[in-house]
Amino acid sequence: MAKNDENAPLNVSELKNRPLGRVLVKMGKVTRAQVHEGLAYQKDNGGPIGQILVDLGFVDDASVKLAMAFQAGMEYVDLDNVQIDDEVIHSVPPQMAKAYSIIPLEYDEASKHLTVALGSPDNFRALDDLQMLMGFRVTAKIADEDKLEAALKTYYESSTESFTDLINEMAEEVDVQFMSDRSESIDEEMLREQADSNSVKRLVNMVLLEAIRARASDIHFEPFEDEFHMRYRIDGLLYDMIPPPKPLAVAIASRIKVMANLNIAERRLPQDGRIELIIDSAPVDLRISVLPTMFGESVVMRVLDRSNI
Repeated sequence: MAKNDENAPLNVSELKNRPLGRVLVKMGKVTRAQVHEGLAYQKDNGGPIGQILVDLGFVDDASVKLAMAFQAGMEYVDLDNVQIDDEVIHSVPPQMAKAYSIIPLEYDEASKHLTVALGSPDNFRALDDLQMLMGFRVTAKIADEDKLEAALKTYYESSTESFTDLINEMAEEVDVQFMSDRSESIDEEMLREQADSNSVKRLVNMVLLEAIRARASDIHFEPFEDEFHMRYRIDGLLYDMIPPPKPLAVAIASRIKVMANLNIAERRLPQDGRIELIIDSAPVDLRISVLPTMFGESVVMRVLDRSNI
């Protein structure tokens, strides 16, 4: 439940899809007369009513953002009064939580349902990306931005996740012996199961986030006879990352194909796809090319930062 200035509970479901001015009145942030004045100004000059009310000095920007969240049907959560279990925090990798400015609040492993706190209702794309990158069903609540930043420092500042840790975890989760057998076709159900492994998702996501932040132009996943290489291309030069064991190449390629909506069972023909993300508030396109080779599928991801185009 949300609260207004008089600490009277607000029913968020009653505020969903209501006009923003009406929501602010219900919150006790503005009067009806102030909303009418703002609407009259909007009629003559145009512009969003929330910004108009801020410019007229009737309300602050934080209250407008909160009203927009209520308008979208989000509940308010006071992060100062919430204790989050370590298991819930671990459900979202540190790099992802920081990149999307979110705090996980609740997580149900069986249903893959994740509840997160956002600092701004404008961050709705984070929900789509979480669903695509991690396979979660996501519900969002709104929190004060300053409290969310403090929570990120509390829960994730000292939390790091290395490639080595994830590779070791992958080796435990993924059926390495099964993936090592190239002589027979791999069952599609098994491919999806391995691609849906939590450690595989976290490793691929870590590679993407690190590459994008390093302003890499390409990310290469290349199988060789006895090795598997992951490399970034930055300013024309290729930089090697810590290589996973060769048998994990199939799981990694399958995960990328799932993200790009490609045919996971097709391993003999080239495929091209696309992934759209919002990283650190910037739109990023990933163009995916999958090419069969003698030693497995080679994947190249071309990184296009649309904010720079």
